[in-house]
Amino acid sequence: MQNKLTYSEQELVTLLKQRESNAFEYLYDNYSAALYTVIVSILTDKEFANDILQEVFIKIWRQIQLYDEAKGRLFTWMINLTRNTSIDALRSKSYRNNRQNRELTEIVYKSSGTTNIQVNEIGLRKLVYKLKDEHKVLIDLAYFQGFTQEEISKILNIPLGTVKTRLRAAMMQLRQIVKI
Repeated sequence: MQNKLTYSEQELVTLLKQRESNAFEYLYDNYSAALYTVIVSILTDKEFANDILQEVFIKIWRQIQLYDEAKGRLFTWMINLTRNTSIDALRSKSYRNNRQNRELTEIVYKSSGTTNIQVNEIGLRKLVYKLKDEHKVLIDLAYFQGFTQEEISKILNIPLGTVKTRLRAAMMQLRQIVKI
């Protein structure tokens, strides 16, 4: 097989299903950054996000035979796989325990008298608390806890359309807060 710089989606899928390592390297080189962004948006721990990214690519390698072109594009399939893997990790007991231990360590270091505050330490959560109550709950469930819009609809017992509308309004309100 010749070494190509680019593949069409169909060529890439065919080569991946044939277990071609060059195609897998191409896939990683061209899609890992986008998938990592999805993971970090769900899991704020960047070290753990790297582990999940590796897990996602292992799943892609093992499950590529399950990918069906008739159901959607390869990138969409990979995004869904990434998102589901990230949410599973977020809900896992080991992740929650790790976060609790890390938060305790961070509190100890922050209370040690340092005054060097970075923008990351200001945190998005503090900005979210400035939102209306109905928006705070939705942002927390969707972005910090990783629930889907359908799950949020069931949890809050409100119509899916209302969830979508309120999330959009919440994001617009959050943008205004960030601009201030």
